[in-house]
Amino acid sequence: MKAIIITEPGAPDVLQIRERERPLPAASEVLIKVYAAGVNRPDVFQRKGNYPPPPDAPQDIPGLEVAGVIEEIGADVTAWKPGDRVCALLAGGGYAEYALAQATHCLPVPASLDFAQAASLPETMFTVWHNVFQRGRLEAGERFLVHGGSSGIGITAIQLAKAFGAKVFTTAGSDEKCEACTALGADISINYKTTDFEEVLKKLGVDVILDMVGGDYIPKNLRLLREEGRLVFINTMKGGKVKGADEVDFSLIMRKRLTVSGSTLRNRDHAFKAALTSDIQKNVWPVLENALFQPVIARTFPLAEAAQAHALMETSDHIGKIILLNQWT
Repeated sequence: MKAIIITEPGAPDVLQIRERERPLPAASEVLIKVYAAGVNRPDVFQRKGNYPPPPDAPQDIPGLEVAGVIEEIGADVTAWKPGDRVCALLAGGGYAEYALAQATHCLPVPASLDFAQAASLPETMFTVWHNVFQRGRLEAGERFLVHGGSSGIGITAIQLAKAFGAKVFTTAGSDEKCEACTALGADISINYKTTDFEEVLKKLGVDVILDMVGGDYIPKNLRLLREEGRLVFINTMKGGKVKGADEVDFSLIMRKRLTVSGSTLRNRDHAFKAALTSDIQKNVWPVLENALFQPVIARTFPLAEAAQAHALMETSDHIGKIILLNQWT
């Protein structure tokens, strides 16, 4: 099979097409003929040598989510059969003609979606459901803030929070991105480059915050949270430490009885991901089937142009997901 390989840590052009043996599924796995693969920030971090995959994943083929058709099933797999249309969360290996997935980490492609749209779902759905609804315990009627609203995580968080009855606030880096967030259901969208989001929201207060920024957002987040509020980190792109004069007042956590949490997904064990898959199919897939969620695709590239897709990802100029299409299907 053809695969996109990280030939060495570096810039996007280190992603090159190579021939690899088509993998064989273990007893609990399925082999998916990949029609589309999502591009995510962790793929960029891995390409740069900063985010090593788990030991049981392909070490030089990035890709955490795919959609396609099951080609083969392992000896113990009973829930799926060859020919089934699925999207799946992977520990790696998605940028290829074929990819292995745990059978319990696969979801059916909703009938209304094509493969490109389906490939945009797993990484963000798993991340948002676990962090916003399981760890953050967001409930109907609460106020929710997600930073980076025009990212793949952001567009998923906005729509799911809205579908489950929350009031949604978001930040984004341009007026165009803010307009897109509002169109997706955000009640307030704030251009963080021109406006201090804390000033806008401090009189309203927030119950749950999903933060992928960190840095100087940390003290602002803590001040914005209402009593019993929850702050959940999934990244710290501006750093895990606060620099400058704005100190973090941790006594706010005690006085307001706040919960500060965070998680990463890739290195969690198979059982955790299987339980999360089941919970998502039960609770989130009906939202998709009832057309209460719309995947947003910023741009598609042929799989052979993965380097160009990564270059676009690093500009942060896009709104929504970047998808690779397997031109060899």
